[in-house]
Amino acid sequence: MQSPNRVQRAARVPPELAGERLDKAAATVFDEFSRTQVATWIRDGDLTVDGAVAAPKHRLDGGELLTIDAQIAGPARWDAAQSGIAFDIVYEDDDLIVVNKPPGVVVHPGAGNVDRTLINGLLAHRPALGQITRMGLVHRLDKDTGGLLLIAASMAAHKALTRAFARHDVARRYLAVVEGVLTGGRVIDAPIGRDPRNRLRQKVSDGGRRAVTRIAVRERFRAATLIEAELETGRTHQIRVHLASIGHPLVGDTRYGARGRLPPRPSEGLIAAVRRFKRQALHAVALDLEHPTSGAPLHFDSAVAFDLVDLIDALRRDRDDA
Repeated sequence: MQSPNRVQRAARVPPELAGERLDKAAATVFDEFSRTQVATWIRDGDLTVDGAVAAPKHRLDGGELLTIDAQIAGPARWDAAQSGIAFDIVYEDDDLIVVNKPPGVVVHPGAGNVDRTLINGLLAHRPALGQITRMGLVHRLDKDTGGLLLIAASMAAHKALTRAFARHDVARRYLAVVEGVLTGGRVIDAPIGRDPRNRLRQKVSDGGRRAVTRIAVRERFRAATLIEAELETGRTHQIRVHLASIGHPLVGDTRYGARGRLPPRPSEGLIAAVRRFKRQALHAVALDLEHPTSGAPLHFDSAVAFDLVDLIDALRRDRDDA
């Protein structure tokens, strides 16, 4: 039986990462782990290329098999209260905490990120969360997705919010930038399940669970579109998978097929902005719900992360100057 403290993963380098350094490409391929952890495994020889140890600066051709076989520091520390973790409190009372999570912050401990997560920071802020199921966590955001996250601060609120999510009574809206120009909004109703060929990916699959995403076009650029996505369900990577399934992956989302698409004769500013954007262009921008104990209607907004604002500004300048 595999040790719970052992990490074993394998994945092929996608064509779009050809020419990248090993450390950068591996951090993209294995994005469930921190860049620091991936770099350490490369240096220690625990992350190999086609079975061979390679330097972090080694340039990849695409198609190589990256393999991790490493020991992690210890069990996930869900109950460890740790200060100095980046997040903002948008709203707080006895029953509910609304957090604005920056991109790059992992929500909860797990393989490769045993601590120093949002949950560990919240426990330092509110130690009583340790008495609540999953420390009050009722939904999650991917590491590289920023924006609003709900935390139940009492057991009554946890039960109420869990029921509200099950009834689809919590409205979650996201802003995203996708590759290509969408002609109009649509509802994507397509089941999602794990990709049998790559356990780190999800895919549209007849055998998956029902998933519904409502898409509205907010602004069109020459080779990209700013959209708003509203979740009716909450499957893993749902927005990322659904947009990729219709040929419009999120900008920066190499796991789901983003290729850094550019318009004809792009501006230098746009080329630079797209190249430096190394995460999925997705932000949880708004939440609407009833307070879990009082029933009062609540609405929360989140300012978009600076790097995504810079990307959108570059897309606008390229369009307007063309």
